[in-house]
Amino acid sequence: MAVGLRQQETARRAATAFAFADSAFYETFMTTLNLAAIEQTPLAHDPFDHVVVPGAINDMAMPAINADFPRIDTPGSHPVSTLRYGPAFRAFLDALSDRPFARAMGAKLGMSLEDKPVMITVRGQCRQTDGKIHIDSSGKLVTVLIYLNNAWEAPGGQLRLLRNDHDIEDYAVELPPAAGTLLAFPCTPASWHGHRPFEGERRAIQLNWVRNRPYKWREQTRHAISATLKKLSGRAR
Repeated sequence: MAVGLRQQETARRAATAFAFADSAFYETFMTTLNLAAIEQTPLAHDPFDHVVVPGAINDMAMPAINADFPRIDTPGSHPVSTLRYGPAFRAFLDALSDRPFARAMGAKLGMSLEDKPVMITVRGQCRQTDGKIHIDSSGKLVTVLIYLNNAWEAPGGQLRLLRNDHDIEDYAVELPPAAGTLLAFPCTPASWHGHRPFEGERRAIQLNWVRNRPYKWREQTRHAISATLKKLSGRAR
């Protein structure tokens, strides 16, 4: 089973590399993550363990990644398997799924992540009802959010790391979802977060290292069904 999965991953990466006319350009995109910035940014502890890294994506890669971002017209989290996108975005997803990133994040958070399953979803639209206070489910070990918005002036939609489960104004950190900003934190019963209401385009990639493959399959299936229903609902209007 593991051998088959590795073969599928190798084939997928080869297809992505072929999409680039210049193989050196592909190799550049495989280093789009600024791992040095991640390693050099200290871990913060208020209100819970987390790290915020502005400039986690190398500047030269950002325009192509955003140009190849999938078209998303509906809210919610979309598994990457349900989306269409260009080769620069594909190469960026490959970099996020690769062992060096898992190694860097594991070292930062004091966890072993290299052999844990990776789950990636993408958001492109935000509803007024999104951003309610919550913690991530216990099947997730670590949450990483990477934002791809060129500018952010709205007061809503800025993620807050909260001190409790009921007051959106009692926060230690407020994070504008600006392009290239990364947030990572262990998923614990105390990692409350949310944001004030916002409606419109809000680009974000969410990566989770999860406890096991059955959990990953269940979550991806749930998100895929939800995304399909929202798309059908939008067409019916």
